Amino acid sequence: MPSHSPRPGGLPVLPYRKPTRGRDYWVLDDVLPDPDAVRARHLASGDWVEGHPYKPEPWPGLRTMPGLEPAELAQVEKLVRRATGARRIWAEEHTGGGTFNHNCVQVVGKDESEPRPHTDSRALCRYAAVLYLSPDLPEDCGTSFHRQLLPGGVLGGNQVLAPHNNLVDALGTRFVPPDSFTEDVRVPPRYNRLLLYAANMIHTATGYRGSTLEDKRMTAVFFWMA
Repeated sequence: MPSHSPRPGGLPVLPYRKPTRGRDYWVLDDVLPDPDAVRARHLASGDWVEGHPYKPEPWPGLRTMPGLEPAELAQVEKLVRRATGARRIWAEEHTGGGTFNHNCVQVVGKDESEPRPHTDSRALCRYAAVLYLSPDLPEDCGTSFHRQLLPGGVLGGNQVLAPHNNLVDALGTRFVPPDSFTEDVRVPPRYNRLLLYAANMIHTATGYRGSTLEDKRMTAVFFWMA
């Protein structure tokens, strides 16, 4: 299929590929040998950078880097290579500003954001992943893959392909109507679960919860080329 075709009077229509486990995304459980230590380390840390609504940033909640220590990250990357079959993965250097944060822990509460369907930059990563670091998250605080919802209820696509690098490039605008996307596949969270996926698919956090550092949605996020 072409990368997109124009729709008269509306947004371009993206190509569609049904998110399929083992091909487009992978669910890896019990990833870290001691997730409690990772969580406790960050709960005890005061080294957080504030985003929306506390500072005029496009990203929500709190962030800190690095999320995992070298041995912990090596364990995650070993599992990623095994799942994808990639012989080598690496994090690209990002020199263009913005909010590309590899190996970053994010904490976001229920009043700090809402689902924001997007893709990650094809110029910076082929795979992205989220590691859940909150015990007992409800199912609506996982990650969802979305697709376009066009006028009249027609379903569109979910992929960004060359020559475009991200969803903004492919649609030609950063501002789209709030009902432009619909959930396609939902993956529930689980403590110490890594959800790994093709970064060019439209995705978002399904939702957020909590009002304190201890009960907000805590995740670590990663971006790899391969």
